[in-house]
Amino acid sequence: MFITLEGIEGCGKTTQIELLYDYLKGKGRPVTKTREPGGTALGEALRRVLLQKDLKVFPLSELLLFMAIRVQHIEEVIMPALSAGGIVLCDRFTDATYAYQGYGRGTDLGIIGTLNRLVTKGVTPNLTVLIDCTAEVGIERKLARNPQPDRFENEDLSFHQKIRSAYLKLAQEDTRRFFVVDGQQSIEAVHAIVRDKVENLLKNHGF
Repeated sequence: MFITLEGIEGCGKTTQIELLYDYLKGKGRPVTKTREPGGTALGEALRRVLLQKDLKVFPLSELLLFMAIRVQHIEEVIMPALSAGGIVLCDRFTDATYAYQGYGRGTDLGIIGTLNRLVTKGVTPNLTVLIDCTAEVGIERKLARNPQPDRFENEDLSFHQKIRSAYLKLAQEDTRRFFVVDGQQSIEAVHAIVRDKVENLLKNHGF
């Protein structure tokens, strides 16, 4: 079972994936928690490069680096865990590439689609939870926790607004896979909603 969490900077998805992981682990479920960019030694090394605040990265370079990270991630972490019958929770996946590199950076969506199909080998999430909040709220939260923003967090407000709109568009285009949650509720309220949705999904699939 492959479950991804998506959303703009500061939406709370990383907190929610930690809570969901702890919950499922506490229930004795075979669960793996991972993230993109990252998830492997190579991925984490490239993540540190990609997030450097003052680094100039062209959009196509950025896209190809994310795809290189995803290849390693699929082969090394995601496919083995799924093949073993486990649950994989991933903080961002292919939808983030469409949102950030496609709608955000302006890279052709067809190119992104072709590359995603190549690197994922048909692996797609069973459920994508979109934690939604306004760009203003997200950035305010991020800066409150970390006054030294990374390269993505440092983008202007209009960029983050564009990313939010992209995510909502993606969710509207695939309502069977996406589950949108209001991320401006309390952490506990969001967790309860996400937890119940995931439990129902697992029960419906015999987990």
